[in-house]
Amino acid sequence: MTGSIDPKAFFTRLFDAAVAAADPAKTIRAFLPEKPRGRTIVVGAGKGVAQMAAALEDAWEGPLEGVVVTRYGYGAPTRMIEVLEAAHPVPDEAGLSGAQRLMDSVNGLGPDDLVIALVCGGGSALLPAPAGSLTLVDEIAVNEALLASGAPISAMNTVRKHISAIKGGRLAAAAHPARVVSLIVSDIPGDDPALVSSGPTVPDMASRADALAVIETYGMQLPDAVMQHLASPAADAPKPDDPRFAGHEVHVIASAARSLEAASAAAEAQGVPAVILSDAIEGEAREVGRVHAAIAREVALRDRPFRKPVVLLSGGETTVTLRRSGGRGGRNTEFLLALALGIEGISGISAFAADTDGIDGSEENAGAFADHGTVARLRSAGHDPKTLLAAHDAWGAFDALGDLFAPGPTGTNVNDLRAVLVR
Repeated sequence: MTGSIDPKAFFTRLFDAAVAAADPAKTIRAFLPEKPRGRTIVVGAGKGVAQMAAALEDAWEGPLEGVVVTRYGYGAPTRMIEVLEAAHPVPDEAGLSGAQRLMDSVNGLGPDDLVIALVCGGGSALLPAPAGSLTLVDEIAVNEALLASGAPISAMNTVRKHISAIKGGRLAAAAHPARVVSLIVSDIPGDDPALVSSGPTVPDMASRADALAVIETYGMQLPDAVMQHLASPAADAPKPDDPRFAGHEVHVIASAARSLEAASAAAEAQGVPAVILSDAIEGEAREVGRVHAAIAREVALRDRPFRKPVVLLSGGETTVTLRRSGGRGGRNTEFLLALALGIEGISGISAFAADTDGIDGSEENAGAFADHGTVARLRSAGHDPKTLLAAHDAWGAFDALGDLFAPGPTGTNVNDLRAVLVR
């Protein structure tokens, strides 16, 4: 049966199933908090937060007010909650203004008031709020260094929350004595809610010493003002045992694990057995691609560790350490180009990788498709795939072949979906 499957259509169905499983309109109602005697204020940020706000409005019975910040072009119609747009992945003045609007909206609340925080991936860049004497220029420099460092998202957000006036639980602290309920769509491997968007309403035990260790480990060069701030007590973030967080609730309403299970069910419905390798894979995109290629080769040639036909599924967030500038691409296309080199000429292997928010990096595609003939087609078109990979120009490779996947903004974000079909 698998011989008659159109791989692109097959993978698209898996992607659609994964996204649907993370749709806030389908998940948010089960996590609604008890209504307060006072006001209900909504705050939030992320690439899917406008859709979360719209879903909350539809599910909530009673008055709501508030403001959320999403990426340019990712807005959605809302009735009571204001949706602001700002830049991602590099912060801008609109994000700075949006972060201040969120802080202002929770100031002066009382114990009878409720704050519902809607948080999903992307909020770290969308909510720049330089701490102390730092500036937006400093925060942009940190963000650019982090994106180029190859550090995992957990390490990046440890740094971000120690140079911010809103992250690391500070937004929830500012809402005291109001009760805060955080509804989170997790794009973090392992689903630690304190790391999603650098945890504006969820503190953790990470310290400024941890932030400095990340900077040293990944050899980042940051502005002197940033390093001076991180060396001072002013960088300390509130800890989970801070009494201002007593009575707060945190709920992960969607995650990569649930979306992978939905993709697995969609594959089985099409007659293809599925195996979920992990929902929390991190590491260099090209190295993860090579490992997936090695597993696919083993299945294709030796029927181990899984028998074919099978689709191998994985989630999590890989990283790309930029060794050269000027390339166009994202972590999913880089993963796929490395995988394509690893499966060259082995028939029956097809692959797909995409970010569930609809955007892979800074371009307009979510990811791409590849198969055992990708490398040969690139060479026939006059491109050297190894040179493109070395230049971090995987986008250019798949664009040349017409194999980019561009569904547009999805309204959610549970990180990457990778699928390798072996027939």
